[in-house]
Amino acid sequence: MTPQSTFLVLAPLADGQKDSLRALLASMNLQPGVVNPQNELVPFGQFERLHFARFVIVEAPTAGDIAAYDIPPAEWPTSLAFLGDCDGPADSFLADLVARAGVGLRQIFAFCRDFSADGDLLAWMREHEQPSAANYVNWIGRTVVQIREEKALHAALVGHLHNGAANVPGPEEPLALRDRLISFVQTERDAGRLMLSPEAPTPSDWHLRNAAHAIGVPAALLVLAPFLLLASPLLAFRLRSLEKSDPDLDLHPDPDDVARLSALEDQNVANQFNIFGDLKPGPLRRWIVIFLLWLVDYSARHIYNRGYLTRVQTIHSARWVFVDDKKRLLFASNYDGSVESYMDDFINKVAWGINLVFSNGMGYPPTDWLVKRGARDEQKYKRTLRRHQLPSEVWYNAYPGLSAVDLQRNTRIREGLERRAMTDREAREWLSLL
Repeated sequence: MTPQSTFLVLAPLADGQKDSLRALLASMNLQPGVVNPQNELVPFGQFERLHFARFVIVEAPTAGDIAAYDIPPAEWPTSLAFLGDCDGPADSFLADLVARAGVGLRQIFAFCRDFSADGDLLAWMREHEQPSAANYVNWIGRTVVQIREEKALHAALVGHLHNGAANVPGPEEPLALRDRLISFVQTERDAGRLMLSPEAPTPSDWHLRNAAHAIGVPAALLVLAPFLLLASPLLAFRLRSLEKSDPDLDLHPDPDDVARLSALEDQNVANQFNIFGDLKPGPLRRWIVIFLLWLVDYSARHIYNRGYLTRVQTIHSARWVFVDDKKRLLFASNYDGSVESYMDDFINKVAWGINLVFSNGMGYPPTDWLVKRGARDEQKYKRTLRRHQLPSEVWYNAYPGLSAVDLQRNTRIREGLERRAMTDREAREWLSLL
């Protein structure tokens, strides 16, 4: 198994460079919201380890909201974020990216404040990397190569069935048809028209680190439990006091901003999503978010790693990143469907979970005890997200047209094909995937 990694390079722009940079990034697109995968600057389509990538100009248009607490807004320099999800270690991917697309990356990062045209590009990118506080991958270990091969397998089987392969008589029809399809696939593989690469061995150091993480977090919780239990009455009282005194900032997003965001969305079955904003002031809010994202990361790594994030199965990947000394939070995801259905999914299925983390952010609808209300106030919640949402100037998806459900179906088709034996009922269920 090849586990996935993420990267995020974040650097402030030089003064007055935002519009010029935006124009350069736009040249990478075929049209707004649709990247040219073979663009001259960073030809994402040539990197078979890359799942998703994007360039985002990170501004803080809602920074003034914190004045509701009688606190002056903290300065945020307009910055460029380059982030992506890849198979295998991010370090080796970035090295490959620089080796093959360094000229284009230099043109892009030249708009950043401290970038040197003749400096070490890879070292500069690593110096500006920001780690994730929590990271979610829909299916750990499912590579871009696997996804593309399984897509081709599904298309070949469907095409073969449409050409009459289903005409198998008799009571053992499902099993006989499966045998025919297995023979067909083998013929296609022998002819080089289909590839089904074997799974790569899992790096031993990943196994060790993953096992240590799986054990270490519960062990740490056991150590912390007595202290948390003793402090819980005081923490609960303080939290409830903060919730009662939080200003209710029911502000509407700028219609022009919403129009620009909408123009980049729904160009395909999947979409990109970026949220950026301030955390509410005070150490308790900050430590709540740090602790909860620590648990989110653990759950995503060891529990929700096979197609679901709690009850939601439309998310390909997501990450939460602290910036500005943990005063601000950047959230970025890749998901299926419209932004409305995406927000509705969380409201209807895991509103309490969204409240836990995001209620500690400025402008979020008021909550009770972290989990009640909040996202349940649908229109306030949606307005808050739109106000904090940032457009992706460039967004790359390695497998457009495929939803997370499609990916899972295609994997099940391959697994069923490679099984040694099936019952008649199992064969019928497998054939229904086609």
